[in-house]
Amino acid sequence: MSEIWKDRLDLLIRSRTPIVWIRTPEEERVERLLEQACHRLGGRLLLRWDFIEGLQGLSNKQGYATRNPIAALECLDDLPSTQPTLLLLLDFHLYCEDLAILRRLRNLSRQLRQQSHTLIITASEWKLPLDIEECITLLDLPLPDKEEVNQLLSSIANASGTPLESETLEQLTQCCSGLSEQRIRQVAAQALARRGFLGPEDLANILEEKRQAIARSELLEYYSTDATTADISGLESLKIWLNQRHLAFSDEARRYGLPLPRGVLLLGPQGTGKSLTAKAIAHSWAMPLLRLDVGRLFSGLVGASEARTREMIQLAEAMSPCILWIDEIDKGFSGDSRNDGGTSQRVLATLLTWMSDKESAVFIVATANNIEPLPPELIRKGRFDEIFLLELPNVNERRAILELHLKRRRPNHNIFLEIVVDRTENFSGAELEQIVIEAMHLAFSEHRDFVESDLIVAATQLIPLAVTAGEQLKVLREWARSGKIRLASGGWI
Repeated sequence: MSEIWKDRLDLLIRSRTPIVWIRTPEEERVERLLEQACHRLGGRLLLRWDFIEGLQGLSNKQGYATRNPIAALECLDDLPSTQPTLLLLLDFHLYCEDLAILRRLRNLSRQLRQQSHTLIITASEWKLPLDIEECITLLDLPLPDKEEVNQLLSSIANASGTPLESETLEQLTQCCSGLSEQRIRQVAAQALARRGFLGPEDLANILEEKRQAIARSELLEYYSTDATTADISGLESLKIWLNQRHLAFSDEARRYGLPLPRGVLLLGPQGTGKSLTAKAIAHSWAMPLLRLDVGRLFSGLVGASEARTREMIQLAEAMSPCILWIDEIDKGFSGDSRNDGGTSQRVLATLLTWMSDKESAVFIVATANNIEPLPPELIRKGRFDEIFLLELPNVNERRAILELHLKRRRPNHNIFLEIVVDRTENFSGAELEQIVIEAMHLAFSEHRDFVESDLIVAATQLIPLAVTAGEQLKVLREWARSGKIRLASGGWI
């Protein structure tokens, strides 16, 4: 556990903060951390209450206040002021709509400032009633850090009678990064039940646990892909930059002093290869690809969107190292925040804070068709390592794209492409692929092989997006000339 978090908890207790909400679903871990805090601060008593078992930790009141939340709060009245106490309340947020409990909490928030007792409420999510917002201090509990995971795995392995070798322990620790303590214990229990000891064989099971967590969330899509950079014609400047960033994930880069790469924003018209690039990065770097549709973060329930955003972040970090593909990010934050009660602004603020502060190996690949809807704070330096504009392919790139799609479908073709290349100016990569497919349809319907004239006919029948969305492309190019963006095909505009 980070010493900063422990110091923060200790400070809240010592400064007589009356009510603390620890935001996490990990109740057992919270209880253990509070026990450690009582030991560090000396002489403090830890009590625990839940609706079924009542009060625990006080011999003369064992089971007191069963099924009686308000009585649980009143038990502090019977404790001597000379006995500083932490009262941990489980599931207590579920009862805070009751007016009597709300009133009692507000009274306690005043009384406890004069005493040495602290109320601790643990819950993964809680929409605070307005009446007690000012009475509650929020403390987020992060997922176990590397040191915690290492110690947990070591203790489990030692208890099984088969200690882990240092190299295996390091591998398992890295793989478990981002999982909750409970999930790690479950994976370890399965390994012990299967073989009686922990080992490298458990790496696959840990990854499967992470994949299941993704599937359960419905926030992220675990995206399988076999796309490679060879499938992308052109974009040489972007490819070189990505190769440099891939090297920066190594331990050697950490020793050199390089930080973990943050991510890249890919701008450009539809069909220029933004999505294909995201898939190729994941495959080339041998990292899992998680696709986020920003629209999934927003919900009709008040406060749910912010909770979904935090859950998404935890899931992404649980899969690290990984690629987080935020698809069409411009559409997610293009609305007027005044019409949604400020939800989009709060979601954006949570996302931006994480992007700036994250220390996990989550490489963000965000794609956008338009620059205008993007908030200025999203595209300023520090959010992404770089912003690239994926322009429409030039003459050489169009030829290479057509060759690529022809070779995939007709490996032995001998079609002359110069006329088609000349007549497809301002066509995107996706549109060039569609020309090949349409030409094959024309020829197949006449029971013959397709030829150059079929490609020319197909090209004349397709109106490129550059014509229908020319104004949008013009805005992108003008914005790029400001010098704040790099051309994916090479250099600066």
